[in-house]
Amino acid sequence: MVITLIVVSVCVFVAFSLIPGDPATRKLGTEATAEQVAALRAQMGLDAPLHVRYLTWITSFVKGDFGISYQTGDAVRSLLAKRIPVTFFLALIAFCMTVVIAIPVGILTAKYENSWPDRIVTVLNQIIMSVPPFFSGILLSTLFGLILRWFTPGAYVSYDTSFRAFLGYMLLPAFCVALPKAAMTIKLLRSSMIEEAGRDYTRTAYSRGNTIDGVMYGHILKNAMIPVVTFLGMALADLLAGSIVIEQLFSIPGISRTLITSISNRDYPVVMAVIMGIAATIVTVNLIVDLVYRAIDPRVSL
Repeated sequence: MVITLIVVSVCVFVAFSLIPGDPATRKLGTEATAEQVAALRAQMGLDAPLHVRYLTWITSFVKGDFGISYQTGDAVRSLLAKRIPVTFFLALIAFCMTVVIAIPVGILTAKYENSWPDRIVTVLNQIIMSVPPFFSGILLSTLFGLILRWFTPGAYVSYDTSFRAFLGYMLLPAFCVALPKAAMTIKLLRSSMIEEAGRDYTRTAYSRGNTIDGVMYGHILKNAMIPVVTFLGMALADLLAGSIVIEQLFSIPGISRTLITSISNRDYPVVMAVIMGIAATIVTVNLIVDLVYRAIDPRVSL
């Protein structure tokens, strides 16, 4: 994890130091004089050599000082502290929806393979996975916002103002994010359970007089969940990284929207802090998935 984060930090810092665009010129505008630009670059620390700037930045970053935003002049740490809970709750709600929808439906389709419920779910899965999230978001926003008037599109309510209204507004965006991941989880769980159902230990369990439900829930499901847990872990990491399309579509001030805005404004301290946070989240979730994988299947420890 440490090596991965160090490599990511170097790549991110070097990349944003070499790409075209000067933060000082961006902030002052094209009418600024060369002296003004040079003075602001010195104030921002952009006139120092690349390796000196990297060591200064990474040392402060490890201590919890993410720097000052070039655009607003605020501390990056306080700026992100307002955005992280938004993306976190969006990811948490979407993940819970994914699990609640996918696990029961995946078991049902595997249990009644090639039946009419299985065929209907398969067709719906293909449709959901083939439709881009932004298009499904537009459709759902139009249906529930403009036609049924269950919510007001774009009328985001901050969690500081009303936590209940905030959660209510986040339900539809979370559902849009959860739909494709639930469809993929259903497909994976169904395939995994059908594969496990054909193994020798399953036939042995039936020969001992176990019922279909007893074999399915007592033997098949546990082994079939191993690849599903891995996929859900990847899905959770992806959700915690934020959904740029959904946040833009529903006017949600989350991490992804902040990242896009900061890149456009050449606000590199914010950009680097967000990317490092996303990288740390992904490697941490992957570690947790590995530990859960080992707990489910002790053979991994060998």
